[in-house]
Formats: sequence, C-alpha cells, structure tokens
Amino acid sequence: MQNKLEVLYSDTFYHIYNRANGNEKLFLSDENYHYFLKKFDEYISPICNTYCYCLMPNHFHFLMEIKSEEELVSFFKQKSILVTANQNDDLNDNTKFKTLGHLISKQFSNFFSCYTQAFNKQQQRKGSLFMKNFKRKKITDQTYLINLVTYIHYNPLNAKLCNKLNEWKFSSYSSLISKTPTLLKRDELLAWYDDVSNFEFDHKTKQLKSDFDCLGD
Repeated sequence: MQNKLEVLYSDTFYHIYNRANGNEKLFLSDENYHYFLKKFDEYISPICNTYCYCLMPNHFHFLMEIKSEEELVSFFKQKSILVTANQNDDLNDNTKFKTLGHLISKQFSNFFSCYTQAFNKQQQRKGSLFMKNFKRKKITDQTYLINLVTYIHYNPLNAKLCNKLNEWKFSSYSSLISKTPTLLKRDELLAWYDDVSNFEFDHKTKQLKSDFDCLGD
C-alpha cells in the first residue's frame, strides 16, 4: 500500500477512497448522495477524468485519472492559485509537480469540506465527517485496473445492500452499460474490455469478495 499522502501526479490513474469517522454515515438520504455527486462534478471533474465509482452509506470509491499538466495549469490559473508555479521560471519540474500535487489534494479537501458543511447544517451536527487524509493508490497495472473496476461495483452487493449490480443507484455500473449521457469516461473504460458484453461478463464471473482480496483496502 502506498503512502496515503503521496503526491498526486498528472496523467496518472488512482483509486481514491475514504470513509466516515467512526460509526457515522456519509449519506442518510438520496438527497445526500445526489448532492455529493453534484459537488464532485463541481470540484473534481475539472481536474480528473472519472471512470467508475461507488458511493456506500459510510464510504466511497472512485477510479479516476488526474488530467494532463496542461489542463491542470489552465484550470488553476483561471482560479488564480497557480501564480508562483507559472511566473517563476526557476522552478524545476519536480517542484512544479509538487505544487500541482498540492493544489490537486487541496481541491479534494475543499470538496469534502463543502459536503461536510452542508451535511452538518442539514443534520445539525458539528465536526469532521470524513476520516482525515483521503486515501489514494496509484495504479500502473492493467490487470489490477480492470479488477478494481469490478471490485468497486461489487461493494453494495458484498454488503448485501442489493441483489444485483444494477439495483444500486449510486454506482457507475448502470451508467456504463447504458447509452444515456454521462460524464464518465465510458467509451474509454469499455475499450479495456473490447465491448459492453465483455464488461458485463467480467463482472458476472467475479461474484465473491474473495475474488478481490488481492486489491487490499
């Protein structure tokens, strides 16, 4: 397992995940799930390409690719928060990557903070909602990548929250097998399987939690 605080790099795939503090839940109603996804699109879609996800009552998983350095620089310049990295020609590439990595992590933190504030106001609670320091795992192996997609989609089934993959409303599975408009990188993901039929078949052949033990947390 990689360090949960490692720098996030452009053009790189990551498994991003986190959970609620203690025995609390992140989502108590459909409204909560929808608001979380709405704010995800606002904060995270500008900096990441999302391939699949699953939101569970007390935790979440995303498979995403950080966008290119050019796209990131353009976005953060528009927000006027990448001045130093772009105006100082003496910065080496490593420093630039660290600067971008910090801004990417900060964007995630702002997203979680925004959701927490809204949730706390709605539920009349105080304090942190998420475990400190969201977890991220770099993915470089194609086989691992494909297994991770299935693992993410099987979370609600393994938790006995549904009987079929397409019954859980708050995962990307149904969207990926449909032709409805989506912000997901659906075509790119399905190309890993050649087509949607192979995508569905792959999911049907991995039905037990033990099939994903190699993925760790």
